[in-house]
Amino acid sequence: MAILVAKFPIDLLRTMDSESYDFIFKIVLLGDSGVGKSNLVFRFTKNEFNKDSKSTIGVEFATKTVQIEDNKLVKAQIWDTAGQERYRSIASSYYRGAVGALLVYDVTDRNSFNHVPMWLKEVEENAEKDCLIMLVGNKTDLNDQRTVFVRDGRAFARKNGLAFIETSALDSTGVDTAFQRILQEIYKTQTKKQLKNVNRANDGGGEQFHAGRGQSISLQTTNVEPEAMQPQKEGCC
Repeated sequence: MAILVAKFPIDLLRTMDSESYDFIFKIVLLGDSGVGKSNLVFRFTKNEFNKDSKSTIGVEFATKTVQIEDNKLVKAQIWDTAGQERYRSIASSYYRGAVGALLVYDVTDRNSFNHVPMWLKEVEENAEKDCLIMLVGNKTDLNDQRTVFVRDGRAFARKNGLAFIETSALDSTGVDTAFQRILQEIYKTQTKKQLKNVNRANDGGGEQFHAGRGQSISLQTTNVEPEAMQPQKEGCC
């Protein structure tokens, strides 16, 4: 029987209730086992890389609070899901409520890229209806071992309406950019939607919406143009 694991660091538990933030966004990472999802989380949340990282069992949890535009503080709740087939039915419940998803593949492993459509389908079936999705090609530090090229990832992203970026958890290339960009786009989309809803509720009275501190966001109906989240260069590395 599979065991579900969610790791909460002691320092996180001590500060969880007292930490100040404006929004909470739930983001899930998914992809095959061994593509580097856990190290992407380590790099973003702790600026660390664990060379001895083992495959995630079930689901692991981490958080980081970052400042985005309008001086808003966003707490990212990041759920690192296991890539092994035997954990998929358990992990799927953790996609629910997610407003952002990073679909990760290994640029040196063609099979991990070939499995991306499967992971995309799982997000679409379990996350929020309009969850923002970013395709991430990881391990660009192993560029001489590539089997998946920038053009491959970009073509798939464009075909499926996804954002796209390449990263290296080892040398940190593109990692902060990936998380910051998707958090920023979630914030933009949600505030526009909330403003529209408030104005509609007030019969077009034009009342300005102000998000409450600590408000949990559930993305619902507004789409984001994927190209707005794509890096300017041909790849990020």
